[in-house]
Amino acid sequence: MTEKEKNEIKKIIDDQLLSISDEIDELTELTKPIALDNSIGRLSRMDAINNKAINEKALRDKKQTLQKLTRALDRYNEDKLGTCLKCGGDIPFGRLKFMPYTTRCVKCA
Repeated sequence: MTEKEKNEIKKIIDDQLLSISDEIDELTELTKPIALDNSIGRLSRMDAINNKAINEKALRDKKQTLQKLTRALDRYNEDKLGTCLKCGGDIPFGRLKFMPYTTRCVKCA
């Protein structure tokens, strides 16, 4: 992988880190408990509880992606980004561009 490609992947990682941090903040706000004294109807409360559960799942997924991106940034700093952890071969640039946190080449995935 060329230095230009590595820098492009680094920029993608940085952009995604910022975006995911914003999404995590928003989802954290949406997953706050629903106050019992909130005067919404029974069905609306059930919808709110259901939406809260969906948002909690999305929040867990975003936090996992944040961890993956952080590890990808660590691999970039260690000059290991783009190297398959299983076979040691190169991970194709297109794959890294789509999933910058990937740790395996297509063959090993």
